[in-house]
Amino acid sequence: MSSSSVAPPAKPPMRDALVAAAFRLFLERGYEQTTVDDIVALAGVGRRSFFRYFPSKEDVVFPDHEGCLADMTAFLAADAPECEPVRRVCDAARLVLRMYAENPTFSVQRYRLTKQVPGLRAYELSVVWRYERALAEYLRGRYAGRPDGTLRADVVAAAVVAAHNNALRSWLRSEGRVDADETVDHALGYVQAAFGTEAPVPAGAVGAGAGGASAALFGGPAEHPDDVVVLVSRRDAPLWRVVQEIETAFGRA
Repeated sequence: MSSSSVAPPAKPPMRDALVAAAFRLFLERGYEQTTVDDIVALAGVGRRSFFRYFPSKEDVVFPDHEGCLADMTAFLAADAPECEPVRRVCDAARLVLRMYAENPTFSVQRYRLTKQVPGLRAYELSVVWRYERALAEYLRGRYAGRPDGTLRADVVAAAVVAAHNNALRSWLRSEGRVDADETVDHALGYVQAAFGTEAPVPAGAVGAGAGGASAALFGGPAEHPDDVVVLVSRRDAPLWRVVQEIETAFGRA
């Protein structure tokens, strides 16, 4: 077959082309110095095409969050009564980390850019709040009828987001080199230990992103698999105290 018969590589979809053009310019010129006109000129499309996909320049920095939020909402809506609610919201949070981990280069570039631009940090906080609200709304439904249902739902949702974001930042600071699933399992294990009604499952016992705490959180596999540790704590005990008691029970300083 002659080289002339080889089909040229397919062009990326317009949405992807706009994102690629935007980040190329952001890296070369800076975010504030780049305009929408600059982006569409490099992508070879018109302004109308840009605004068909993105309401603003800020939105092109976070092109995947709307889809991820929709996936999370659908995941929570597909819940079954037998699902433990804290485990369910932890698994929902794993969907967000998985979105970042699918494209480490882009995620790290966005992390660096967001750190430099105050307006993007504010935009990102609004996105995080929407995730937290979705988790809280699900938990309020699961805790309906409890005297402290609304409070518990809001506290657990905030704890899940805080743990997830801690893991996400650790992964981003490593430039995607550390294991994303292990990092988030370790962080979310604290939430499950404090608020869940199931014992956390070691990360190695489930599929990637399926749930469970990292074994490192509890000091690794027990030397005697038949040993059982029962921890009794006050319901109103602060999270740091519960974690401290767990670590003490497992012999960690």
